[in-house]
Amino acid sequence: MITSDFTTTIVVDQSPKEAFKAIVNPEAWWSEEITGGTSELGDEFSYHYEDVHSCRMKLSEVAADKKVVWDVLENYFKFTKDQSEWLDTQVIFEISERETKTEIKFTHKGLVPEHECYDICKNAWTQYIQESLFNLITRGKGQPNGKEKPTTPDEERLGAVPNNI
Repeated sequence: MITSDFTTTIVVDQSPKEAFKAIVNPEAWWSEEITGGTSELGDEFSYHYEDVHSCRMKLSEVAADKKVVWDVLENYFKFTKDQSEWLDTQVIFEISERETKTEIKFTHKGLVPEHECYDICKNAWTQYIQESLFNLITRGKGQPNGKEKPTTPDEERLGAVPNNI
């Protein structure tokens, strides 16, 4: 069976340098609750959203204005039986010039349709890349999640924060 890693691409008017600067600042587009280094080769950082998802990443490749690779070292999902789905996967950002524009190709290598988390993770990555990272690069402000601040519909549905009516 052929598996297909999740991939999405955005194209912006800004330079590869501006795109790279945004990518290595995931606190501004993915989560305000990221701790640790996020920009240098060998840096490790932790991500979490409520009790829904947490992971630890290591930057295994950093080529300024061209490429960033995060290796997933640890992972926890509240909503899956198999906690190993993200383990040993890679989150890859490839930056390239396309005439007068910059293309950012995002691939989560190892995130495949056969995984229990695929639909939720696909929806989240699509939101964070197509909207939040795109807006950070093009408008200077992303939409990261934060404590009691869901960004995606699935975060809202799965989060620990009750709706106050």
